[in-house]
Amino acid sequence: MSNGGDATPAAGLLRRVWSRPVGAMLARNTVVSTFAFIVGLAVLWALVHLARADKVVSAGVSFITANTLHYALGRSWIFAGTQRALHTGYALFLVNSGIGLAITLALFALMVEGAGVNYLVARVLVSVVAGLVMFLLNATLNFRRV
Repeated sequence: MSNGGDATPAAGLLRRVWSRPVGAMLARNTVVSTFAFIVGLAVLWALVHLARADKVVSAGVSFITANTLHYALGRSWIFAGTQRALHTGYALFLVNSGIGLAITLALFALMVEGAGVNYLVARVLVSVVAGLVMFLLNATLNFRRV
């Protein structure tokens, strides 16, 4: 292997992900994610406390609401300059969100129903895992900025 060459595609991806430009995207993603998450948390709280809806179903609804907001803000700021068409990007974003939703609901249900963790605390903890997975999926596969 030559100096600077990658032994595997995974090593090349790791090098691209572990870079200053991706760090800047991750910082912007953190701002947008935090804002969208707060909106989603407010939706979750309103559904559970005001509408008396099921907690797991409410977590799913709030997740989808927050992710739609995240796409709108993320496309223009986090992944600025993407060549992906708006409708195609949103469709791929929703696929990635589905993966994030599955992670979110599985871990949320496990924590709330299996371990008795407060649902708001569980949602915060789960968001870190799902958020990082979704950022990497969107950065690499959807918006192709990494």
